[in-house]
Amino acid sequence: MSREEEIVIQGERIRLDQFLKWSTVAGTGGEAKTLIQKGKIKVNGEKERRRGRILKDGDRISLPDQRVLIVKAGGENCAARKNDDQGFS
Repeated sequence: MSREEEIVIQGERIRLDQFLKWSTVAGTGGEAKTLIQKGKIKVNGEKERRRGRILKDGDRISLPDQRVLIVKAGGENCAARKNDDQGFS
């Protein structure tokens, strides 16, 4: 059983590697690159090996730990909302 979570991004689109860092799945770009290149990440049910894949509102990212992150386009001020809502500082 997978857990789903919406992740609000700035703007309308984000690259997959940036999204993995933004959502704290990966701590660095290198970690994101490794996860993607090893085929551990799925976008909308399909393995994705391109770290530059552009994600948009509603895309579903499946992770190795059975979580599913759903991209939610937010806008310019969403960073503060994301941080406030999820306890980041």
